[in-house]
Amino acid sequence: MIDGTFNFFSNIPKKSTNEIIEQVLKNEKVKIERIVSYGQTTPKDYWYNQDKDEFVIILNGSAKIKYNDNRVFELNVGDSLYIPSHQKHQVIYTDNPTVWLAIFIN
Repeated sequence: MIDGTFNFFSNIPKKSTNEIIEQVLKNEKVKIERIVSYGQTTPKDYWYNQDKDEFVIILNGSAKIKYNDNRVFELNVGDSLYIPSHQKHQVIYTDNPTVWLAIFIN
């Protein structure tokens, strides 16, 4: 967890073979992360099925999220998506880099 201020646009490597996930804040009700993707996607046969609600905002780049009912959400800078708990989903595209603000709510 970050102690003090945090700039969502600082210390972002130009390239990485791995997605970077940084926990900004966590308490009993909420977890906030900065996620930086470099073209990473969810494995084809895997579906996220989270116990918590998630709210994401694209701060830089773009992404596509697919629900298991085949709805696809194209997200660009400033776009957000609320993903209810247990909504199965996949990340099927990310730009290089894509900076996400992810908020998980109990």
